[in-house]
Amino acid sequence: MNIIKQYSKGLLLAVTAISTMALTSCKDEPDKFESTDGKPTIKYIRCMSSEIHNWDDEPDTQYTDGQLVTSASPGSTLAIIGDNMRSVYEIWFNDLRASLNQSTLTDNALFVTIPGKVPGEVTDKIYFVTTSKDTVTYDFKVVISAPIVNSIANEYAKEGSTQTLKGNYFIDDPGTPLSISFPAADGSLIPAEITAIAKDFTSVDIIIPEGAVSGPIVATSVYGTSKSAFWYKDTRGLLFDFDSPNGVSDVVLDMHAWNGHNSSPEDGTSLSGKYWQFGNGTTTCPGTADNGWPDEGQYSFAYWPGNWEEPETFKVYPRLYDLVDMSDWANMTMKFEMCIPASNPWTGGAMQIVFAGTDKTTNGPGGVDAYGNTIHVQSNEYMNDASVPRALYRPWTVTGSYDTGGEWITVSLPLAASFIYSYNGELCPASMSKESFASIWMAVYGGGIAGTDCQTIIKIDNIRIVPNK
Repeated sequence: MNIIKQYSKGLLLAVTAISTMALTSCKDEPDKFESTDGKPTIKYIRCMSSEIHNWDDEPDTQYTDGQLVTSASPGSTLAIIGDNMRSVYEIWFNDLRASLNQSTLTDNALFVTIPGKVPGEVTDKIYFVTTSKDTVTYDFKVVISAPIVNSIANEYAKEGSTQTLKGNYFIDDPGTPLSISFPAADGSLIPAEITAIAKDFTSVDIIIPEGAVSGPIVATSVYGTSKSAFWYKDTRGLLFDFDSPNGVSDVVLDMHAWNGHNSSPEDGTSLSGKYWQFGNGTTTCPGTADNGWPDEGQYSFAYWPGNWEEPETFKVYPRLYDLVDMSDWANMTMKFEMCIPASNPWTGGAMQIVFAGTDKTTNGPGGVDAYGNTIHVQSNEYMNDASVPRALYRPWTVTGSYDTGGEWITVSLPLAASFIYSYNGELCPASMSKESFASIWMAVYGGGIAGTDCQTIIKIDNIRIVPNK
């Protein structure tokens, strides 16, 4: 403990020296760096990255908190303390050269970030190359992570289709080949065929195996095994798949309000069974920025709980939070699959997605429900209420036009970060609660950003709310 305290004091002096040197250099000779002769002597290394505690860290995150380290992960920032550090001209981790900022060099300290790439040859050493081309080695292990699966374009992709997994550390070692597996109905894992691996190990192309069922994707390399945070064909919070049965309810949830159309029948473009479609290819979706009102017959989908009971019990058509536990809604994400043909791109209007409580609308005459709560009569007035938060999904704003080329993709909208707007595009002053998730209305119109009129077709399926991790 005394040694670490002494080293920490030395590091503080080194940081102070760096600050003093930087100020002096900026004032006197900003471009001048004076290297020294000889060789560096390395005393110890600290990992600065692992000393910072972040609120969103994984539960098993390891912190060094001032301790000395002999290993660290790619991308970590190190403080290397020793003598004659200004003699260092290059620094290498295994066979990867790191970027060396000479303005942070002092006689006793060197700050450097480990290269984020995977080394081609692993020696578990740092190489300090001096100005005189001498090399000093130091034992240090760059710890490569198990494969990380961050996303797949379509989480409901069909079995037998080719998909790209994005993430990192997809390393295929001759002794321990990379494997990607999907869950099977009996609890086992089914390996997927790997067709390509990116040179930088950040993506892998696979064919989804026959028999794959709902669950996380498992990736294994020579460096370990991990599971994706998202699930393939996730049914945990499935609300609307427009088929029977739904993932969380025996009721086939579909349009349950007014002025809407029924879900589209299965056709050659569906993922499986029915889906919902906004637009018919001929009805115009206005591209104006102001709100106006949507063509509810073509560009809206709504579900209001209740069945005109007096008092209302919500037994026949339940509140959405009766089906999915929304008590931790701020750490959940709304997801759905979407398909837009290239022939009918989306060029104007925001997809306004509004969850609302029974105090805003129900499918009934209002009054007091069976639980003593005052509930609202059937109404759509809340859609243009600036105090009702919502998501405004409008991917066309990036280039002015958006389509998926007729392919299905997964859309992810974290609730806490996305459902923060008013109908006009401004930030909403109100916040959401568990009780907000009784109903849903999705309508394409307005949103505060002007586009152009279009006859877009937007197909969606598998509306769900799932945990972020």
